[in-house]
Amino acid sequence: MAGKVYLVGAGPGDPKLITVKGLEVLRKSDAVVYDRLASPRLLEEARPGAEQYYVGKLPERHSMTQEEINGLLVRLAKEGKTVTRLKGGDPCVFGRAGEEAEALLAHGIPFEIVPGVTSAVAVPAYAGIPVTHREYSSSFTVATGHEKPEKLDTMIDWRHLSDAGKTIVFLMGVSRIGHIAEQLMSHGRPPDTPVALVRWGTRAEQETLVGTLATIAEQVREADFQPPAVIVVGEVVRLRERLSWYERLPLFGRRVLITRARAQAGELADRIEALGGEPVEFPVIALKEPDDPEKCAALDAALDRLDRFDWILFTSVNGVEFFFRRMRRRGVDIRAMHRATIAAVGPATREALMKYGLVVEELPQLYQAEGLLEAIRPKVRPGQTVLLPRADIARKTLPEELRRLGCAVTEVDVYENVPCEDGADRIVELLNEGAVDAVTFTSSSTARNFADIIRRRTDRFAELMAPVRIACIGPLTAKTAEECGMRADIVPEQATIDALAQALAERLGPRPSKYDAPGRRYH
Repeated sequence: MAGKVYLVGAGPGDPKLITVKGLEVLRKSDAVVYDRLASPRLLEEARPGAEQYYVGKLPERHSMTQEEINGLLVRLAKEGKTVTRLKGGDPCVFGRAGEEAEALLAHGIPFEIVPGVTSAVAVPAYAGIPVTHREYSSSFTVATGHEKPEKLDTMIDWRHLSDAGKTIVFLMGVSRIGHIAEQLMSHGRPPDTPVALVRWGTRAEQETLVGTLATIAEQVREADFQPPAVIVVGEVVRLRERLSWYERLPLFGRRVLITRARAQAGELADRIEALGGEPVEFPVIALKEPDDPEKCAALDAALDRLDRFDWILFTSVNGVEFFFRRMRRRGVDIRAMHRATIAAVGPATREALMKYGLVVEELPQLYQAEGLLEAIRPKVRPGQTVLLPRADIARKTLPEELRRLGCAVTEVDVYENVPCEDGADRIVELLNEGAVDAVTFTSSSTARNFADIIRRRTDRFAELMAPVRIACIGPLTAKTAEECGMRADIVPEQATIDALAQALAERLGPRPSKYDAPGRRYH
């Protein structure tokens, strides 16, 4: 029985611009056939084990012809697979979805077209250029600029396209910009008509070059401005002076590696995106429940006598989540904790406990073990019992000091921290390209694992990391990073995710434009 093919618009580059349905289809597919303009981060949304086929096209060079792509889609569907054909922008706007749909129809294969956000509108918007505006333009036209000049002249009615007052958007036309400008001027558009070229729009690499019909071709040559880019012609380009919102964000154009475990990375990734940066998740650790029988027995024994502890100290959000996961599995009533005073190492851990209806009575000013110890020291009494649910690699400072105070301390491993190397080769490629602005570490283990993983793949570790800013959530993590040969450039005053993201923005700032800055004048 034949499978089904979904022709899905991935949007122009920002992975969050894919539609809800497009993401839903991608996550359930057996195979993904993707092109050059689809965000690599979207491929991470494919289900585990899904086959991935790159069929991208460069100007004058294709990895596969259109006929070969059609044949691949047909073959995969005939094998009974659900297939997502992932295209940049909208699949029906110069995306050749019609041709692929016809090929599928000819072989009796069911398909659906899932529209996407077209780059013709979204890319100018990210550059601060609305394609219509009551005072400048009440209509817009989208045209291809990809074909050779002689073919463009047979495909395009330049006289009607050049009507004054209309916004014109050309897709894939950088190499033909001189011919496009000449034709528009010869058919009535004034030479001082503003023009903008937006390269890799909506992504961290976004660059905008602004000029006029009379100057733009020479500017493109002088700047060596390369595709892919969207070309916008019309008076609406003047609005960029005031409306360029994306390139003014605090972390615009900055690519930041997040090394936290995948389950935790979302919070920091969201903060970086909100500040205009591009987060790249590279989880160098994975968290899992202990599988050592002795560790499991020790944890279960502690849960069976929860009502005997005077203190329960939580030193991480992970500790909270794995602790209560085990409690639920064992059927332990949370009311067994009635005797204990609950303390948390920081606000994030406190919030995790509050989800279970627990009020944290002790919270340190310094969000690490030493700070927690100082916060509870005045209230701890010799002979009291303390439970520490923690990671298998947690430091011994806290239990050792509590024992010196005369406490009976029970340490239990509620989760294990193991190295993870998924995606490491891609990260080395980014480092080699100089395409990473910062790396974030939220624990000593992330710093150690990152250094070990990258060093196993290159002998140029120091050289590759030299231009990269290292951001550490606290001084202990910073110390570990430096022991691993990385200079800790950014350490926020408070050891929180919000403070870390804000410190990144303050130290890095937006990436300067090589070509154009919002506020440019056209006359």
